[in-house]
Amino acid sequence: MAIKVFCIGKTAHKLYREEINHYLDRLGKYARVSWIELADAKRKNNATVDDIRKMEAELVLKDLKPNTFLIGLDEKGKEMSSRNFSEKLNYWTANEPEVAFLIGGAYGFHDKMYHRMNEKLALSQMTLSHQMVRLLLAEQLYRAYSILNGEPYHND
Repeated sequence: MAIKVFCIGKTAHKLYREEINHYLDRLGKYARVSWIELADAKRKNNATVDDIRKMEAELVLKDLKPNTFLIGLDEKGKEMSSRNFSEKLNYWTANEPEVAFLIGGAYGFHDKMYHRMNEKLALSQMTLSHQMVRLLLAEQLYRAYSILNGEPYHND
């Protein structure tokens, strides 16, 4: 199964990059995960926040297939346990032609992206940095697959 993770902007901190790569390497035995970092739009030429969100949405939409099942990581999304997430991930990957996750930029998502999302997922009720969300998603993807495969990484 192939999963795509779209991130707006680069993973800036070395510590996060190393840990994300650690989980992506471990995920390799379960699924192909494409980690795609798209350039964030810069605030220039009097661009408004909405202009930036729109430019970032267009970058994502350009790389997204029409039939891709898109899960946006968003503070207004649904929270779930790791076990519930693993069940959802199993369902999505079994029933959808392609599954992708989207982590937005500093200004969040444009309405175009909200309309395109099939699901919204919140990792916490707390506000998390976009850098930290990347690491948490990578870890939760690995944890989900370890649950699905009955491996000891996730203990009840």
